[in-house]
This record gives sequence, C-alpha cells and structure tokens, in this order.
Amino acid sequence: MVQTRSVRVDQAAKPMPPEPEIRLQLQRILSSLEFDVPERARRFLSYVVEEAIAGRGDRIKAYSIAVAVFGRDSSFDAQTDPVVRIEAGRIRRALERYYLVAGQSDLITIDIPKGGYVPVFSRNDGGAELDGNAEHAAEERSETGERPVTRWRPILVAAAGFLLLGSILLYGISRTDHVPNASSTLAQTVPDVPRLIVLPFEDLSGSDSSVARGLTDKVIEQISKFKEIVVVAGDPPDASSETPAGAVVQNARYALSGGVRFDGYRLRLTSRLVNRGDGSVLWAESYNESLKVRSLIELETKIARSVATALAQPYGAIFRADASSAANMPPEDWEAYRCTLAYYGYRASLNPQTHASVQGCLKRAVEKFPGYATAWALLSLTYIDQLRFRYRLDAPASPPVDLAIAAARRAVELDPQNVRGLQAEMLAFFLRGDVDTALKIGERALAMNPNDPELSAEYGLRLALSGEWGRGCHLVAEAVSRNPGPLGYFEASLALCAYMQQDYAAAEQWIRAADVQANPLYHFIAAAILGQLVKSEEAAREREWIEKNAPGILQNIRQEVALRIHRPEDQSHFLEGLAKAGLAVR
Repeated sequence: MVQTRSVRVDQAAKPMPPEPEIRLQLQRILSSLEFDVPERARRFLSYVVEEAIAGRGDRIKAYSIAVAVFGRDSSFDAQTDPVVRIEAGRIRRALERYYLVAGQSDLITIDIPKGGYVPVFSRNDGGAELDGNAEHAAEERSETGERPVTRWRPILVAAAGFLLLGSILLYGISRTDHVPNASSTLAQTVPDVPRLIVLPFEDLSGSDSSVARGLTDKVIEQISKFKEIVVVAGDPPDASSETPAGAVVQNARYALSGGVRFDGYRLRLTSRLVNRGDGSVLWAESYNESLKVRSLIELETKIARSVATALAQPYGAIFRADASSAANMPPEDWEAYRCTLAYYGYRASLNPQTHASVQGCLKRAVEKFPGYATAWALLSLTYIDQLRFRYRLDAPASPPVDLAIAAARRAVELDPQNVRGLQAEMLAFFLRGDVDTALKIGERALAMNPNDPELSAEYGLRLALSGEWGRGCHLVAEAVSRNPGPLGYFEASLALCAYMQQDYAAAEQWIRAADVQANPLYHFIAAAILGQLVKSEEAAREREWIEKNAPGILQNIRQEVALRIHRPEDQSHFLEGLAKAGLAVR
C-alpha cells in the first residue's frame, strides 16, 4: 500500500487565489481542445474544484466522488471498483498535457496530486502550491512526487502509430500464410533498435555517493527487463568511438541522467530523458520518497521501477519519441523496428484492416531479421488476435493458434527473458484451452518484469477469465492506472469485470469509455451489458453491428464464449446477457 503523510501548508504565506479566478481557470481548461477527456472526467474535475473552493476539501474522497459524479450507490467500495482512481489518473495526464501545450502562460495552475483527490491551486510564479481548502491538511504526493515536466497524451501515441502505416505499405506485405522460416541465412539477424545510455546519477548532497551509484545500477537493471530497447551504462572505461564499447555509447539515441539528494528524511531523485541528436528534453520527472517508511534498498527499487515503466514500456517516453519521428528514421536500419511501433499503433483501435498490414510487416521483419525476438512475439500476438477477435480466419493455411504458439516459442528460444514472447505464449495456450499452462507462463513472465502494464493487464485478464475475478480484475485496473497508452481494450475488460460482479451500471460506463468500436468483442460485451439493463433498442444496435461486421461469431455463440471464459457458471452468466439482448444462444 502507498504510504502517505499529512502536512499543513502555510496559508498565511501564500493565500489561495480568489474563487472567481479559480473558476475562470477551470472554464479555460474545460474549453480547451488540449484537455482531451470524456464528459465524466470533466464532471469529476468540476466537482472537486467546487468542493475545494467551498471549503469542503476534507469531504473529497473516492466514495463521495463515486456517488456524486459516477452515480454509484451507497454500496460503493473503492477497493473493488477502481473507477475513481483510474479517472483521476486520466485527469492528471490531461492536466499535464494542457499546461505543457496550451496553458504555459496561465496565471493559475490546477493540479490533483497523487495520493488523494483534493485539488491544489497555485499561481504560476514559482511559488508554493496551495491546497484548495484552507482548513484541510493536504495529502502529500506519493509514488512519483512532483508533476513531470513533459508527458504526451496517449492520443498522440495512437496518431503517430497510424501515421506509420504508409511506410509499412512501402515495406511490403507478406502474402504467405505460415510462420516465416527462422533458419534463413541473412547477414544481420537483429535490426537496429533504440539504445538508451544511462549516465551515472549525480550525488547533489555531497554526502553519500554510494546511493547515487546504487540507484543508477537499479535503474539500469529495471529498464533492461524491457526488450523493445537496448540499455547501456554510461561512461564505460575506454569509451572512445574507436572501441566497441565506445561505438555502442556513440550510437545511443537517448540519454538518461539524474541527480540524487537527501533532504532530511527524504530521498529526492530528479531525472530527465534527452534526445542526443538535438539535445531536446523528452521527459522529466521528480521522485520524492520518505526514508522512514522503507529500507533504502526497497526505496531504490521502487523508484527504479517507476523510471523504467515511464521510459521503456510499449507506450512509454521512448516509444512516443520514436513514433513521432518514425518518418525520418533511416529506411534500411529502422524498417523492422517501425513494424513494432506500428503494432502498438494498431493496438490503439484494434482495427481489422490495420491488423492485416501490421501482420504482413512483421512477417517480413522476421524473415529479414530472424533473430529479432520482439518481432516474433508481436507476430504471434497478431495470430492470436485473428482467433480472439475473429479477424480473417479464412486467411491462414494453419490454425491461428498453432501459428501463434510457433512464433511465440521462437521468440522465447531467441530470448528466454522476452516477456512479450511469454505474453504471446500465455495467450495462445489459454485460447487452446490449456488454462493451467497459460497461467503458469503468465506468472513467470510477471515475475520477470512486474513493471510492464501491458503484460500485467493481459495476465490479470487471463486470471479473471479463469474464474479469479477479484484478483485478476484488480491487476487489470492497477495496470490501467499505470499505462499511458491507449486503454480501450482494457477498459472493455473492466466492463466485463463489472458485468461478472453484476454491477451492470458500472459495466455500461466502462464499455462506453472504451474507444475500440471496430473490435467485435467490444460489441459482444456491450450487447450482454445492455441486455441485462433491458436497454432493448441499444442492445439491438449492438446485435445488428455484429450480424453485419462479424457474423462468424454468431454461428456458435456458446463455443465462442467458452473459448474465452473458462468456468461454466461464468459462461452461463454472460450468455444470459446475450440472450436478453436478442442473440440466438443455442
């Protein structure tokens, strides 16, 4: 559990801005195109701001927000229903985006620090932040500390991914329906991928340089768990460009630097990611942790994991930087890596037309670079999507699940630590009906890299679908709160979680939030939810969409449900909703 500590702000030194100015700033934010959130998030922000300036900051809790904003009843439990926590994370990211792009010169800053939901108001003059309730003690920021200097909104990630498709078509689409030959004799087996140099963190206190060294080593260790990039230690011996070590450092596209200082009983790390080509700062963050609540080793590990997740996960800062500049990458060296970027762009909407292009690109990538484990893993995931999303099932000569297992095993053979390969293997075995094997693989992968939200969400969903709804759905919700990338697929998963707990109102809210309308399973889940809510007209529209766009899923609905949901009693519950939606359950 996150440890927090209450502190009191000196209100006499810095009075709260006048209420009219705060309300004017709120309206400026809500009317900005850069504040890109759904209507419910706007109601959330308006509610907490109004409560704070009315002097009721002490009443702003998850329960009051859930009841007032989301229409939950008195049985709401924040431990089992993460809607408030996840929506708060969405608002924080949107506020960061707004102040980075449109609000740099605004006189008032509105923020919702992590660890609570009470807004903080400050004048944009470098002064101290002030709690919105003069009588209320603010909860101190936890986990990541200060608001980051730069972070891009997930929508930019998705847009950049789609822009890559033009270059993919130039790269060519393989028309063979088999796993490419892994034994091809090629001069190069692994393409050029991003390299990150981690420079030794500076000791800014001048008291204990061993902490800075230890934290540097921990960050390198945690980032190395992600296989989409290569991490190298900075300042190696004899790092001239003429030596192999020096050449690796010289070719590093990005550099991470940081400074460590002690402030009483607190350890502070400031870090930033720099593009070495032009010196631009792509990401910056401050971490502020108490030495009283955990050992120094635990604290170093916690901070290092946060840094690794922010930078190296599939939708992290390095991915976003590469996706935005993909069009300018050298065509030969970076073509295969573009395919991996495009895969995550496809994940934004799960569109079947995009799926075909991405799969073809990945086939060509592994043919040209047979040692590229990550491309094999992502290729496996495209075969899995053919089966679980009913995409182009008439295309492969072999069953998609067999192709998926073969490609996933190739990825793991090349790199046993590649969790994307293990993720693909887990999904393939689950869809083949070997649930126990699938969960063992997922548990092993999560132990290797617990910092990867994409992996932990997929593993959590498999746990839930196998019958462990409480534990599994908690993992999905926790992963969603840490994932800056497109969330539609996992929001649909949380809709299914709420459905299985018979909270159909919450399920409807989650499915309406999920922006993956091109995906058949979205409409399948929506139909079941609307059926239980007796919203006949809306349920009929979902049924008609499925009949028009994915008729194959209707041929044997029981079999389709059993393919995904393991326990018979859970299958019956889901089928009940589909039957109420008017689907022919035979």
